[in-house]
Amino acid sequence: MKTLMKKQRHSISLIFGVAALLFFVTPGAKTSAQTTGTAREKTISLGIISQRPEAEIEKQFRDFVRYVARRLSSTSAVEGKVVVAPTVWQLAKLLEENKVDFYMDSPYPTYLINRQGAAIVLLRRWKGGAAEYRGVVFAARGSSLSRFEDLRGKIIAFEDPGSTSGYFLPKILLVTKGLKLAEKTSLDATVAPTEVGYIFTYSAAKIADLVLSKKVAAGAFSNEDYDRLDAKRKADTIVLGETENFPRHFLSIRKELDPVLTNRLEEALLFMDQDDEGRKILQKLDNTTKFDILPGGDQAVRLKLQEVFGLRE
Repeated sequence: MKTLMKKQRHSISLIFGVAALLFFVTPGAKTSAQTTGTAREKTISLGIISQRPEAEIEKQFRDFVRYVARRLSSTSAVEGKVVVAPTVWQLAKLLEENKVDFYMDSPYPTYLINRQGAAIVLLRRWKGGAAEYRGVVFAARGSSLSRFEDLRGKIIAFEDPGSTSGYFLPKILLVTKGLKLAEKTSLDATVAPTEVGYIFTYSAAKIADLVLSKKVAAGAFSNEDYDRLDAKRKADTIVLGETENFPRHFLSIRKELDPVLTNRLEEALLFMDQDDEGRKILQKLDNTTKFDILPGGDQAVRLKLQEVFGLRE
């Protein structure tokens, strides 16, 4: 009888041992018992918000995500995958469903997605060769404007409701100067003497045209757009003021991404600009210079995003 009981206990122990082994080696299992030298995921998925054809987006980011995937594990192959979502909310859902591991976007979409709790900012991206940008508020030279207070009773042209440098930052700047802003639907809308009306043009070029033709009192867009004005058009404008600098672009990860995989991903991205292949891939990706550590840390960035976008109106 004792011999039989010993055999049963041995069989039960063996079953639990095999089950535990299978659990710890299953790809993607959330456990610290797995060997830390091996990437736990077989696929790393990059999410991109776009309404352009999926094949076009996949081609644009293919080399980038494959480069990153190759550097996530030295012992097993990791597949790089591009997942396209047409809207901010759909990408947020994909992050919550663990179908996207990381994504890149400008400050406002990043704020909207990450405030849902599905993702956190990991790194800053130097998109277009710049780490930061700012908003520039300008008017036509020879107009009656020389300071922000002169905008009362007039209309200013912003870029679009989701633009950091062409809407949020300039609007905050004007509000801090004591101005009350009110959205208008057309250029000939009535503006009260105590307020500043604003419209959206959805085009930096159109903002410049409206300002120079004096159809609006002033315009606002990024310092990059202002620098792109030709010498003649720039000479015909005056800068009323500029906002503080703000990070240009962010890279975020889903909140539940495995810590080991997160560390490897961060290392791969920070190294890209130091590697010939990586540098070439970055240059083809909207002239990205590099990725670097968040200025002030992730908490400082979260607070800044909340400060700028938390009170939209």
